[in-house]
Amino acid sequence: MSDHYFSAQPTAKSARRQVRLALRDVQAGLTTDTGVFSPTAVDAGTVVLLETVPPPPATGDLLDLGCGYGPITVTLAHRAPGATVWGVDVNERARDLARLNTAGLANVRIEETGGVPDDVRFAAIWSNPPIKVGKPVLHGMLRQWLPRLTADGVAYLVVQRHLGADSLHRWLESEGFPTDRLASRKGYRILAVRTDGQ
Repeated sequence: MSDHYFSAQPTAKSARRQVRLALRDVQAGLTTDTGVFSPTAVDAGTVVLLETVPPPPATGDLLDLGCGYGPITVTLAHRAPGATVWGVDVNERARDLARLNTAGLANVRIEETGGVPDDVRFAAIWSNPPIKVGKPVLHGMLRQWLPRLTADGVAYLVVQRHLGADSLHRWLESEGFPTDRLASRKGYRILAVRTDGQ
């Protein structure tokens, strides 16, 4: 069976390396490995997301959904030091790397999907969601986490246009999640998703 970045326990032989997160306001060296998403460089879609969306709320709980080795988590933690940033991923190796990459950031919690208390509500969700996991799993993930936004919370998702960004936009709307296309850059769409009081 082939390994995927959305495998719970990747079996690919470990081969750690360093990549650079280089934003105008956040600079960080990050450790990556085989068996995780975008191990050779910070994903271009992630960079588009981090360069495009509004600043996160200064306080409250923030979620990096599908955190991988942590570039979004690290950015949220730096931009909102007064908030609690949750990084969630099914991939055990990715979570270990995210913990390593956020060491020293006191406002970060890295958890598996069942590790976030049920009563936590998120002022913002930022995600480069795992489109290649397939629609049933992706839709289930979004149905699980989007309703945990606060009443005025927003989820920002980055999706490649040719991997179904527009069909995902339509699906979100059909599920009762008001969705706007915030930006379109370099073949990626940034979707802003709300709960409409759900």
